[in-house]
Amino acid sequence: MKHWTGKDFPLLGVIKVDGVAYRFMGQEVTNMEILVPASETEGWEGCYTTVKPAGNWTAANFNDTTWKTGQGAFGTLSNYTESTAKTDWMEEYIWVRRTVELPAGSKDKELYFIYSNNDEAEFYINGVKISDVPCCNKNAILKLSPEVVAALKEGENTIAAYCHNPITNGFLDFGILAAPKLEPIFEQTAEQISVDVQATQTHYIFACGNVELKLTFTAPLLMDDLDLVSRPVNYITYRIAATDSKTHDVEIYFEAAANWALNTSYQKAVSSSEEHDGLIYLKTGSEEQNILGKKGDDVRIDWGYFYLVAEKENTEYSAENKKLTLIRNLGNTKNVTGKIMLGYDDIYSIQYFGENLRPYWNVDGKSSIIKQFQAANKDYKKLKQACSDFDLKLMQDACKAGGKEYAELCALAYRQAIAAHKLVQAPNGDLLWLSKENFSNGSIGTVDVAYPSAPLFLYYNVELAKALLNPIFYYSESGKWTKPFAAHDVGVYPLANGLNYGDDMPVEESGNMLILTAAIAIIEGNADYAAKHWDVLTVWTDYLAEKGLDPENQLCTDDFAGHFAHNANLSIKAIMGIASYGYLANILGKQDIAAQYTAKAKEMAQEWVKMADAGDHYRLTFDQPDSWSQKYNLVWDKLLKLNIFPEEVAQKEIAYYLSKQNEYGLPLDNRKAYSKADWIIWTATLSDDKATFQQFILPLHKFVNETASRVPMTDWYWTDRAEQVEFQARSVVGGYFIKMLEEK
Repeated sequence: MKHWTGKDFPLLGVIKVDGVAYRFMGQEVTNMEILVPASETEGWEGCYTTVKPAGNWTAANFNDTTWKTGQGAFGTLSNYTESTAKTDWMEEYIWVRRTVELPAGSKDKELYFIYSNNDEAEFYINGVKISDVPCCNKNAILKLSPEVVAALKEGENTIAAYCHNPITNGFLDFGILAAPKLEPIFEQTAEQISVDVQATQTHYIFACGNVELKLTFTAPLLMDDLDLVSRPVNYITYRIAATDSKTHDVEIYFEAAANWALNTSYQKAVSSSEEHDGLIYLKTGSEEQNILGKKGDDVRIDWGYFYLVAEKENTEYSAENKKLTLIRNLGNTKNVTGKIMLGYDDIYSIQYFGENLRPYWNVDGKSSIIKQFQAANKDYKKLKQACSDFDLKLMQDACKAGGKEYAELCALAYRQAIAAHKLVQAPNGDLLWLSKENFSNGSIGTVDVAYPSAPLFLYYNVELAKALLNPIFYYSESGKWTKPFAAHDVGVYPLANGLNYGDDMPVEESGNMLILTAAIAIIEGNADYAAKHWDVLTVWTDYLAEKGLDPENQLCTDDFAGHFAHNANLSIKAIMGIASYGYLANILGKQDIAAQYTAKAKEMAQEWVKMADAGDHYRLTFDQPDSWSQKYNLVWDKLLKLNIFPEEVAQKEIAYYLSKQNEYGLPLDNRKAYSKADWIIWTATLSDDKATFQQFILPLHKFVNETASRVPMTDWYWTDRAEQVEFQARSVVGGYFIKMLEEK
């Protein structure tokens, strides 16, 4: 198995039938050892220059005595997401040479190069190229080629590296790992017959000799129960049935590596076992236990403990050498069912403006991970059925709203969107549903990540939608954020101590907060939540009224496309934000204010139509006559029933978009063939009928089925080919539920 960042989280499953072993899950791995440390485990020293060197600077015998000496890693020290940077690197280029010692016998092992770079880099050992990498990496691991291994010597070697930092936040780090050469034990694999991905469960069927193995992964993320959403326990259920009507001697084996509780596979770990009330608990975690000690994007939690839990009866187990193993003897049988449980105790989850917060399931400090497993064990049958019922209803409701293909996309999105959040309670009692901006910059509580993900939470539990917004409201209302518009985020995950992102998005984030506050009022049937935050909502609205019609050179949520001014879709967001404020004022009995701001929004909408008009469609920017873009922000005029824009605007756009679709979907705009999957579904929801909606959904569904990018579902991809651009495992896919939200 893999973590969402792509790093290995080994979980091995093997079934033995009449003495024959069949591997049905994972692969055998061996523990890494450090030969040459990178900066996360130990400081190192190297020579460096920021001026291009003459001669063969990669060679072992190159004279580098005129170079400076510095401590690794090399990076931009002001970029506090890279805490291991020791030597400040602010220039555009850097060349680094490092002398390392390799012990005798190193070449008898499998050797791997570990590296981090921002941006493009090249790496060499003794003058032989290891690799060149065109983009950013964090603790990437590459097996050394035979040519590189041949160049290694017992004793002293030279690693040389070059890195290019074209904009900001440069970083360069590297080391060498080793692993014993592995002789596979479980070479025979089970035959996978089928897989079925549902919202809370994934079901597999395998053929293993004369038995059939049904394997179900269950994550009981039922959002009407926040204690359950927060409970850090999932299930793996196994059902074994003979296919020849005979009895068979069956054992099932599970093995988990300590990687599940480590940032890197080579960190030191401790493992142990214990028993409570008929359950075996296998436990592993880092030796260091630096709680809340790491932050950033391509980072895995390495505090707290991972658990593998099973019933004690007929179970052998061990917890040693960074490996947890369970062997369940199921006896001589035709049919048998069982389960194991997996869980994680992170002890503290979030630092919120200087205060460490426990997970919601242990908000008062009176629970324990053992109690959570005991409750999960007791609730298993009930929850298993509840998950099956929920999965069925979701598919039925989504099919009714948008068709079978749309329903399948929603089922894929459900767990991913939830998993990118952490539920905690703030010191003031606020519920906080804090997102991580996965595969981007690691920001926590990003508003323009909350905005696309919100439809899922508006649909299933409006308290979670409020909890998305609470940290941003607090940031302004506490005086910690003083600008007259909403902040982009509240920190770097898991440290919510203040803004991380370097560029403000004034119109984007203010509009998002206002629109979502209005959506909460629609769901609740009152504007009590808005009333709590009225003063700051007023400040943000007045900013939009002044700056929003023709936005200056600002970023929007599609910041990967860069800054540009006069953004027509961003202007819509400003107008809808103002309209949302007018709507909320009306519910609160502030009729004069409601009339004033609603009139302002309608006046701006009429101006927008004139400024964006391009004949049979509307422009990307007001100053580019031949441009076009998806106007996905317009969907809120329809959902909130505000009637701010003329009805023909949306329908003119929809007709034009249908002429611009590629094989795998509608591009984001005229500049490139890539798109965002969440925005495609928002744009499709502007359609007046289900058949038109499906014309946008079918190409996206085709991409998901045909892409060779084996990653957690991406939201940024090429519409002219079935390839991921970047981004994966992001919560924004919660936006897929906007069509269901329309039907609510």
